[in-house]
Amino acid sequence: MYNYNGQIAETFAIDIENNRAFLYGDAVFETIKVLEGKILFLEDHYFRLMSSMRILRMQIPMDFTMEFFEEEIFKTISLLGNSNSFRIRITIFREGPGLYAPESKNVSYLIQAKLLDNGSYIYNTDSDLEVELFKDFSINPQLISTLKSTNRMVQITASIFAKENDYGNCLILNTDKNVAEAIDSNLFMVVGNTIVTPPVQDGCVAGIFRKQLISILKKNTDFVLEERSISAFELQKADELFLTNIIKGIQPIKKYRKKVYEQKVSKDIFDLFLNSLTN
Repeated sequence: MYNYNGQIAETFAIDIENNRAFLYGDAVFETIKVLEGKILFLEDHYFRLMSSMRILRMQIPMDFTMEFFEEEIFKTISLLGNSNSFRIRITIFREGPGLYAPESKNVSYLIQAKLLDNGSYIYNTDSDLEVELFKDFSINPQLISTLKSTNRMVQITASIFAKENDYGNCLILNTDKNVAEAIDSNLFMVVGNTIVTPPVQDGCVAGIFRKQLISILKKNTDFVLEERSISAFELQKADELFLTNIIKGIQPIKKYRKKVYEQKVSKDIFDLFLNSLTN
């Protein structure tokens, strides 16, 4: 189901001549999860979206409030039957003609809603997720790299590489040769009771699930959290690796090259996250 500027339909046609998201990737987006009728972490998603628009010098309409997007999301999913779990994508793009320089400051929004067969967060204790480094292209560690823009060519080519070589995901390097993130997820590394994740300054997306997990870990005395660069050399020395994103939650990595990882600490952290949802 599509909601284009308040008009809801099952199909959506773009104006090829004037759609800057299509022509230039002049757009930002948020992927949001609705679980059991509740929009998860809406405030965090909203403020990240507004921040992204400001960074990219988009004009923010006065009616783009958090309550506005909440209402539009529920209006969209209300037409998708009795399910209560959905994957939502909000895309904001600049309107109108122009080449690299837009002739208008106005923006449009598109909300896409898809049913999730099983929206619950589940920890896969039998995970066989194997990853590899993607070396063809790298992320430039700068502010714009942390945004969820529609220019995702590094991630797209990494996805193709993974599929061609039967990997479940790829770890993407930045130009400093440090591991920044995975294709669609943030990376966490476990060494003893220390949990390490790359800082946003290394070019990773400032993930919403990542933010929640960092908050949980900082409050838990069983773990030491470090936001620091991770070199590719460290990966095979780690006890565990796991990925996070808002739709899938925590995904434990089983194998990287010759290293087979444990999946114990990531399960404990997963349980801490589930407990935080109910409290």
